[in-house]
Amino acid sequence: MQKFLAAAVIPMLLAAGPALAQTTPDMGDAKKVELKGTDGTSMGTASVVPTAHGVIIETDLQNLPDGVHGFHIHETGACDGDFTSAGGHYNPSGADHGYLMEAGPHAGDMPNVTAIDGAVKVTVFNGGVSLTGGEAPLDDEDGSALLIHSGADDYASQPSGDAGSRIACGVIFPAR
Repeated sequence: MQKFLAAAVIPMLLAAGPALAQTTPDMGDAKKVELKGTDGTSMGTASVVPTAHGVIIETDLQNLPDGVHGFHIHETGACDGDFTSAGGHYNPSGADHGYLMEAGPHAGDMPNVTAIDGAVKVTVFNGGVSLTGGEAPLDDEDGSALLIHSGADDYASQPSGDAGSRIACGVIFPAR
């Protein structure tokens, strides 16, 4: 069986090689986002990189409380005051919140991140959104924002995972 799989899969991978190379995301197309705390302190940056299947988000964050934090894309490109201006999770399809829900997740739901010594350096793939165009574009009329919450997302509670207050926010695209 293993010989059959190798004989079938390896030629497909080799044939796909040139096609895959042609669709490699151009890091120059990345959207750089600065996240700030409610007091205006810089919390670092995230790069949102468009791909043919969603976006890759690479973070370089600091000054966060140690521990597990909810990490989401929110529906409005505004980060005023306590960041409620960013609205709820980005959810153009009306799905339930959370990876553990049969009718979920929201397009803006992403895995929790963990701050160690105040830093979060992770790469996350979100296949539910696109930078521009498509069914869930981040550059729609009201824009979009990246948010870090004070606690962990439980991946089930409605409507937002019971992740606590919003402690860092960065505008991906501002509302028009």
